[in-house]
Amino acid sequence: MRFLLFLLVYLQTLQAADTGSLLFHGNCTTCHFETKAVSAPSMMEVRKRYLRAFPQKKDFIQQMSEWVHKPNEERSIMQDAIDKYEIMPNLAFEKDVLKEIAAYIYETDFTKHPTTRH
Repeated sequence: MRFLLFLLVYLQTLQAADTGSLLFHGNCTTCHFETKAVSAPSMMEVRKRYLRAFPQKKDFIQQMSEWVHKPNEERSIMQDAIDKYEIMPNLAFEKDVLKEIAAYIYETDFTKHPTTRH
């Protein structure tokens, strides 16, 4: 019985990670390459800045998802990126989707697992 419970929890964790990865790669990598800044800061840089400002996972997810939901220059922790690339457009994602993407970003070290798009 314990093994079955462990297996269910493990599978749900894998599914959540896969969902976050799919959402991230299907949406964010259009502008944010993982390790290279082209038309927007790299996700490696975005993650580093958000981790420095919000090291706790809950805070990281909350702050990132709120900012992406309604990009605002005054609340930005990356003013230099806005100066260089302009402010991120409002993409009209639902908050739950943004939270899943932010959780994926929090948990992913893009320097260790870069995809072919970098």
